[in-house]
Amino acid sequence: MKELGILNRKLSAYISEQGHHDRLMVCDAGFAIPDSVPVVDLSLSEGFPLIDQVLEVLAKNFSTERIIMADETRRISPSKFQKVREILGTEIPVETLEHSRLMEMSCNVKFAVRTGDFTAFSNVILESGAGERWFLENPDG
Repeated sequence: MKELGILNRKLSAYISEQGHHDRLMVCDAGFAIPDSVPVVDLSLSEGFPLIDQVLEVLAKNFSTERIIMADETRRISPSKFQKVREILGTEIPVETLEHSRLMEMSCNVKFAVRTGDFTAFSNVILESGAGERWFLENPDG
């Protein structure tokens, strides 16, 4: 029986299938996840779990190379925007775009994680990174 890391079977399996540059989405309770995208629904009640809580667990178990959020997140929910950056690391590049474009991009994520978060425009797409474990014989090549 698995007792460490991500215990949710579906979430653990989907993360294991991610390759470099693959994308996943962590979204709020109201985001219209496309029917074609597999969903791990973690929402239990209003405000639980928050996107922040899910990202804190993902940050320990998933290498993120790039963060994609809506421009509206920065403008309308600036504390959420900053919290996401703090959790995932301020050194990770953030791409912002119009919410409508983020919705279009959601069609191409490998899977989505639905939360109970009701913070407006708090949806986040994470692009898989290679992580720090990879050996580079000559990093300055």
